[in-house]
Amino acid sequence: MTKQHITFGVFIPQGWKMELVKIPTAAEKWQASVDIAKRAEQLGFDSIWVYDHFHNVPRPAHEAVFECWTVMAAMSQITTKIRLGQMVGCALYRPPALLAKITSTLDVISGGRLDWGIGAGWYENEFRSYGYQFPVPKDRIGMLRETVEIVKMMWSQEEATYEGKYYQTSRANCDPKPLQNPHPPIWIGGGGEQLTLRVVAQHADYSNFGGSPEDFARKVEILKGHCLSVGRDADEIGKTISGEILIRDTEQECREFQIASGRGDQFETWQKSNIVGTPDQVADKIEQYIKVGCTGFIPWCVDYPSTHTMNEFAKIMAKYR
Repeated sequence: MTKQHITFGVFIPQGWKMELVKIPTAAEKWQASVDIAKRAEQLGFDSIWVYDHFHNVPRPAHEAVFECWTVMAAMSQITTKIRLGQMVGCALYRPPALLAKITSTLDVISGGRLDWGIGAGWYENEFRSYGYQFPVPKDRIGMLRETVEIVKMMWSQEEATYEGKYYQTSRANCDPKPLQNPHPPIWIGGGGEQLTLRVVAQHADYSNFGGSPEDFARKVEILKGHCLSVGRDADEIGKTISGEILIRDTEQECREFQIASGRGDQFETWQKSNIVGTPDQVADKIEQYIKVGCTGFIPWCVDYPSTHTMNEFAKIMAKYR
């Protein structure tokens, strides 16, 4: 067993992936989210996470999707120890100065438990339908970088004046400041090799990108190159993966779940870039990722609102405690 500190978190259900569709009322759907968040804390997970999305995937379905920051504010009051994250917030959905206020407030009301996740966004249908512009990737990533720079300034300075290509602030105040020192950890999601990973190298405390262990290893090496070019020690950046997780007693049960859930990929394709299989197979896959530099796992349990996979994942996590 690899002897190093590895962090474990889980997403909680909020409706984005249609996981609450069989629960009849909005109130009952919300209660399922609350119950699973509390269960994650009881099981000893380091963190719980939500997506920053407004519409269901793969397409809007008029099913409940609870908004990211509202959910986190509520979760901060019904949990006591577990950390609270977004994987990842969309930089373009909220002005940077507003994000500074939201994140600072959440860090205070949670007692210093915020992990701030941020990315450039990708869900064009959602952008368009909510009236947001959907710039080309280069501009979205530039807006991501400026967002992080503004938020960090507002977290730490009495007043923040910023003149960027995309955003400007003039003596912006952010009080109260976050509780965490020097600031809440910054998680930047995305694996774009030329632009996004360079922003990670410049500003992130944690990266988050996916793929098979081989893909993950390649991204780690590219990130190291960007760190070298900006004068950063790559070991300062935690390297995490999300993706999906499913744990069953037999692989055949996993295959049957994949078919029943309507996933279009072949089972082997799905399994390759996610954490799917028996407890032994999942434990082995986690070790494969750790060997290529992964320091944290924050998967989506595909069998929500069941807690079977989450419970089994906690047993594997316990081996690293």
